[in-house]
Amino acid sequence: MKKIILALAAIILVVLAGCSDDEVTPNERFDTYVKHWSEKEFSDAYEMLSSESEEAYPTEEYVDRYNKIYEDLGISDLSISFSELKEEELETAMEEGAATIPFEVTMESIAGPINFDYEATLIQEGEEEEQNWYVQWDPGFIFPELQDGGEISIVTDQATRGEIRDRNEMPIAMNDKVYEIGIVPGKLGDNPEQNKKAIADLLGLSVDAIDEALNASWVGPDVFVPIKKIPATEEELLSQLWEIAGVGGNEGTGRVYPTGETAGHLVGYIGLITAEELEEQEPGMYSANDMIGKRGLESLYEKRLKGKKGTRIEVVKENQEPVILAETPVENGENITVTIDVNVQESIYESFEEDSGTAAAINPKTGETMALVSSPSFDPNDILYGTDANLWANLEEEEQQPLLNRFSATFAPGSTLKPVTSAIGLKNGSIDPNEGLEIDGKKWSNGEGWGEYAVTRVSESNGPVDLEEALVRSDNIYFAMQAVNMGSEAYVEGLQNFGFGEDFPYEYPFTSSSISSEGNLDDEVLLANSSYGQGQLEMSALHLATTYTTFLNEGNMLKPTLLASEETGQVWKENLLDPEQADLMNDLLYEVGQSGTPSKYTADSEVAISGKTGTAELKRTTEESGEENGWFVGYPTEENKQDLLIAMMVENVKEIGGSGYTTEKVVKVINELIE
Repeated sequence: MKKIILALAAIILVVLAGCSDDEVTPNERFDTYVKHWSEKEFSDAYEMLSSESEEAYPTEEYVDRYNKIYEDLGISDLSISFSELKEEELETAMEEGAATIPFEVTMESIAGPINFDYEATLIQEGEEEEQNWYVQWDPGFIFPELQDGGEISIVTDQATRGEIRDRNEMPIAMNDKVYEIGIVPGKLGDNPEQNKKAIADLLGLSVDAIDEALNASWVGPDVFVPIKKIPATEEELLSQLWEIAGVGGNEGTGRVYPTGETAGHLVGYIGLITAEELEEQEPGMYSANDMIGKRGLESLYEKRLKGKKGTRIEVVKENQEPVILAETPVENGENITVTIDVNVQESIYESFEEDSGTAAAINPKTGETMALVSSPSFDPNDILYGTDANLWANLEEEEQQPLLNRFSATFAPGSTLKPVTSAIGLKNGSIDPNEGLEIDGKKWSNGEGWGEYAVTRVSESNGPVDLEEALVRSDNIYFAMQAVNMGSEAYVEGLQNFGFGEDFPYEYPFTSSSISSEGNLDDEVLLANSSYGQGQLEMSALHLATTYTTFLNEGNMLKPTLLASEETGQVWKENLLDPEQADLMNDLLYEVGQSGTPSKYTADSEVAISGKTGTAELKRTTEESGEENGWFVGYPTEENKQDLLIAMMVENVKEIGGSGYTTEKVVKVINELIE
């Protein structure tokens, strides 16, 4: 037994002598190399290469190449794992001075995940005391496909931007044919300066800008130099350009807006992404040369319209098919269909002619938005392809503010609010439609607390004024009295029930309608003025149109919708009126349309029209006289034709007919559109 124990001890001593505690193993050495690699510490890793590898691959072919490839490919989540040599394998390696260690690499890239298996060979080098293990490296460590040479190629497939279409699939933002206009310098003819001046004038550029493009280092006499893009629809302009020596065009695809300024504010436009916008986006989603939605629907639905570019990482070798390392397929942008009807949009916009104002049209039985109009407007095509060098400055300086989106803003609604006040009083029981109020004269004040202020009405009445007469005659005093009688708390609650003071439930961002700057009506004069749409109360044209759906849907106010995919007929606010009260209000609005202020314009209408006018006086004090905005909310009276309700406001109507001027426009549009 003693001899056996001594023999085992001798064996252990031999093993320990072959692998002392101070000697580094291939496992430990490769583990250190892997840690440097994982942390992308390529300079440190390079120092661990064998002398043969260093000679074959200078530092720039290792450190610089790794850095460039990993940066270009957006490599992240790099992970390298390996199986350590077992004891028997380790003994053999130590004896032979060489070891082979299999490893696995996984990483994320701009084209998706990449993973591969490879083998590392480590050899011992150096004198006995300085002896260590070094990696026999080759480009297969980067990617195995590079072992015998080759280059990395990144192939990008740009996504096609989705189109925006109306309810009838008519495009309001589309991808259409455009020409990239350019100049071949050597073909400018005998009068190059004259031709450049002609090109500059047609394209809205300066000759200096053209010269700068032509003088770029890469430009030669026979090289086509892109200058500007022009839609194929600009036939006359293109015809003039083709006649100039040296001008050519490459056919391509670009964003085009068929509705022009009709829907400029609604659809918006795209433009080159700015540095600030680029910083706000997710990494890798955009590059410095990408286009992005700047306003309107183009901006609102940017993520859905943009799509995702496809990226493919390939190893390319001469006379061989490329090998794909990773690939993310292109995802084209989504087409967006909205409830807008281009015909309604155009008809309303054209009715404004030279006037400033806004309008919203909805289907009052479904809540679908048929038009959102802001006048004046701008043509998105001009912003993308315009030939006016001063276009933007001119738009900003224009007195009528064509860049101001009026349809998403709020304004004092004037007397168009009186049906809402009526509904509030009917529902809370403070207004009896059959009870007449005794009103004397054209002015009314509720006592000393009002000071010298008094509510004024247009004309005096004969006898008590009931709800029907008050609406037909648009009697400010009647509604002021009713609001004061029901009290601030009840009236504010009623307005809140109609959606005042809360976010407007709509896809497109709108300014919320407000009751007052403080959100209350504690001042009795302010309460009185608010009852007929003055004071500090403001709302958007679309919210105003939406409130009138209450009278056509048994007392429920519908939720307005913009996307064709949204469910129609959604109720925003329930039971604002009992069904019988809603029918009463509908009947009263018919009487207003036939006998009230609108009757001058509805009398000869082919379509019977119900509705209410409103004049909002703009003034900073109660004493001064201000400019006026004219409103009309109207819809066809016949139930089988009630698929269009329009709320329109025209600015500065004081000298051109007041709210009647607006009413005439709405009546004309309804007659054009309703069969």
